[in-house]
Amino acid sequence: MSVCIEELGKRARAAAARLALLSDKDKNLVLEAAADELIRHKYEILAANGLDVAAARAKGMKESLVDRLTLSTARIEGIAEGVRQVAALPNPVGEVVTDTVRPNGLHIREVRVPLGVVGMIYEARPNVTADTFALCFKTGNAVILRGGSDALQSNKAIVAALHAALKACGRPEDAVLLVEDTSREGAAQMMRLRGLIDVLIPRGGAGLIRSVVENSTVPVIETGSGNCHIYVDESADPDMAVRIIHNAKTQRTGVCNACESLVIHRNIADRAIPAIGADLLAAGVRIHGDEETCRLLPQAEPATDEDWYTEYLDLEISIKVVDDLDQAIEHINRCSTQHSEAIITRDPAAAARFRAEIDSACVYVNASTRFTDGFEFGFGAEIGISTQKLHARGPMGLRALTTSRYLIDGDGQIRG
Repeated sequence: MSVCIEELGKRARAAAARLALLSDKDKNLVLEAAADELIRHKYEILAANGLDVAAARAKGMKESLVDRLTLSTARIEGIAEGVRQVAALPNPVGEVVTDTVRPNGLHIREVRVPLGVVGMIYEARPNVTADTFALCFKTGNAVILRGGSDALQSNKAIVAALHAALKACGRPEDAVLLVEDTSREGAAQMMRLRGLIDVLIPRGGAGLIRSVVENSTVPVIETGSGNCHIYVDESADPDMAVRIIHNAKTQRTGVCNACESLVIHRNIADRAIPAIGADLLAAGVRIHGDEETCRLLPQAEPATDEDWYTEYLDLEISIKVVDDLDQAIEHINRCSTQHSEAIITRDPAAAARFRAEIDSACVYVNASTRFTDGFEFGFGAEIGISTQKLHARGPMGLRALTTSRYLIDGDGQIRG
């Protein structure tokens, strides 16, 4: 097993050396071909995905997670469009970050270059397979993908379509490699490929991310689970609050940018909680509330301390009433996963404080947290939402898949 995965690392390393030499035009031709092949192979992809979905339901996977796993013709077309959008984006590789001439005449340029080989360990999100390939290929990186067992058949079918595009364009098929061993030992072997994989990116639930961060010898870019909050300020428009919260909680529940917790100012609670609660209950949302919430909304269940820290990924939400903005900020910073938080307010000063003091990757004013997404941010796609503070933060697009090196030109200088 270890030899097999190590061999994938060696093949990816060789492919990365070739990808680094491709022109942007060559890369874009492959990406356009990949989008075409995804559409051309859609029936094979849908058939494979049907096997995964049936197996997931047979195992009792909750429907919000089945939704993340499920592909349709429209979703495959969306994935293909995301690949085309990546092709159309400016390529950061080769960008000159700084350009200086020292007093001794040395010309020093900092230039963006590919990372090399990117490893991706993720769960049952088959769209990630194509998105990750597109972003990595555009930036000249080879990628080794290790998806979850729940999406194995879907991932194999998608990678087959990508390989068809690479072959048709005369480019190395090893630019994207799939680890079909979905066991824990297989993941552990991948985490130890230091020297063959340059960076490892986990994408999934808190348990998966924690396991990779704690056990990998390969440098990790940590993506985060999403205990996302919305704070309803005392000056909020109640109708706007209902609309935004409904969207953030119910549009898709099994995603990391869905709202999981509400914080509501006491001065608006009497009006806001009954309206917001009625809307959520009508949508089938189970509400866990503090004492004040339960008083105002008898259908709510008493919240436990654990509820304030929970990413439900389902039709559930927690609600806490606070006395002021200070308490709201303290509660959110203590309980959040530093993913995405929002304030609903008509007070510019409250908005400014929220922006300045909330320590999360994405901070919204009067908008749904569901926009934390590479496609919505104009990145074409994303490789994950980084909640760490090193190298990349927030939706990770093309720029996050590059590093830099210094190019120094002289005319005979020596150091005295």
